[in-house]
Amino acid sequence: MVSISAEGLEHKELNDSIRNAQGPCIIRACCGQRFIAAGMTGRDITIQGVPGNALGAYLNGGLLTVLGSAQDAVGDTMNDGTIVVHGNIGDAAGYAMRGGKIYVRGNAGYRAGIHMKAYKDKVPLIVIGGKAGSFLGEYQAGGIIIVLNLETPDEKCVRFFPCTGMHGGKMFLRSECKDVVFPEQVTARPAGEDDMRELRSHISEYCRIFGLDREKVLSSPFTVVTPDSKNPYRQMYVAN
Repeated sequence: MVSISAEGLEHKELNDSIRNAQGPCIIRACCGQRFIAAGMTGRDITIQGVPGNALGAYLNGGLLTVLGSAQDAVGDTMNDGTIVVHGNIGDAAGYAMRGGKIYVRGNAGYRAGIHMKAYKDKVPLIVIGGKAGSFLGEYQAGGIIIVLNLETPDEKCVRFFPCTGMHGGKMFLRSECKDVVFPEQVTARPAGEDDMRELRSHISEYCRIFGLDREKVLSSPFTVVTPDSKNPYRQMYVAN
């Protein structure tokens, strides 16, 4: 594995070093450098420290592993590949992502999954192990968002205004969500057998990555949220 020190490097210099590396690489002393691996394909990169905004933006494939936390816009508009974060992530993770997978061991900030979309066989996935901030899945048009709330299951798994403007995709929340207020444009219901079979495939990989017990994770109730209208704004702006 090629070792790259990010100390003192701007993001362009750091990305040039990554492109020139042969084979997998580990970035040490990362401290806020933005756009790491932006637009890259087929790289295996491990990051020690805290990458800055837009980690893996426009990523086309490969694996990015962050051994700590990451800042805002992880996986911004990513097309493919996998991003694994062993800590927390900031706001707007997966902004407009249209493929690939983001696995987070900890919490996510505001607007995770905003403008997510899917096309043909491209179905993006975000799995958050902790809690999610307000506006989760805002304007979601496709893909899957899963929030597991593993550390404090007795507390709300998501804050205010989840699914605002949601008009596609699906959300799984590991909670009965009795204390969560959803907009009128979505349907929130207990997960059924078909939902749990679908969920199991996603959770299996998450638990493998982070060394968790899959059956224990799946033993809690889940709520499934989907849009109930092709025009989520009708009730707000159109007179009946």
